[in-house]
Amino acid sequence: MNIEHLKLFVRLASTNNISAAGAELGLSPAVSSAHINKLEESMGVRLVHRTTRKVSLTEEGIAFLPYAEDVLASVEAACASVGGGTTTPRGTLRITAPASFGRMHLIPGLKGFLEEYPDLSLDLRLSDSIVDLVEGGFDIAIRNAELKDSSLIARKLAPDNRMLCASPSYIAKNGKPETLKELSTHSFVQLPSLEQLAFRTPNGLESIKVKSLLRTDNGEAVRDACIEGIGISVCSNWAVHEQLERGELVRILENFQLESDTAIWAVYPSSRQLAPKVRAFIDYFALRFENMRCWGERG
Repeated sequence: MNIEHLKLFVRLASTNNISAAGAELGLSPAVSSAHINKLEESMGVRLVHRTTRKVSLTEEGIAFLPYAEDVLASVEAACASVGGGTTTPRGTLRITAPASFGRMHLIPGLKGFLEEYPDLSLDLRLSDSIVDLVEGGFDIAIRNAELKDSSLIARKLAPDNRMLCASPSYIAKNGKPETLKELSTHSFVQLPSLEQLAFRTPNGLESIKVKSLLRTDNGEAVRDACIEGIGISVCSNWAVHEQLERGELVRILENFQLESDTAIWAVYPSSRQLAPKVRAFIDYFALRFENMRCWGERG
């Protein structure tokens, strides 16, 4: 069994594209296709479904994938144990991240990251929709939602402390709520998933149903609409710390803490050994975020 064929197969499982997987390994489409054919011949089974649009793993391919990953991890570990092989991050790192967070906190750090790892190139996709990490062929996802897929591993990069904010113009027109009960009489700008808010109080959790005057699926749009005075918003400190400092936004009900278990997570497929390029990305941005002051002390 050829190790290079296994490497190509594992990358194909992530990209669902033979040419793209081959390009990451410096192979032409024709050579890549030949490698997969030879792997299938050596195994005596078909591992890949091929169509004119994309490829996907057969049932046998899906069953074989974790074993192929383990073989490659063992080979790499064996080489590393005697100082051989390479652990230098190289190739293409495919990342998906929330649009607002990616624009505000990933992109400003990419220049330094790429300078530190010149053998890497990045494919960054920004979307506020949760995408399937494996089906999309991504090496890593940045998320601020709870991890539900047990086949994935998550590492916390930073807190995602949230607060209620409003603009001075909104407060001047509508007043500043002083109790949780008053929130039900105010208008909100919200993400679609936030129709009911929970707060920690001395008497336990208290839930408040709020009226959304505007819903949008983009965090920056929520913040900007809040600045315009359309309504009160639940905002992450990393998204509004500058606007709070400039006085464009004001915190509401500071003494009441929102119930939230959110954080910024780096999520990646589980395997016995973490790829050097994924480890490099996680370590670099975990350190970068640790040194930033925009995360806040509490929600």
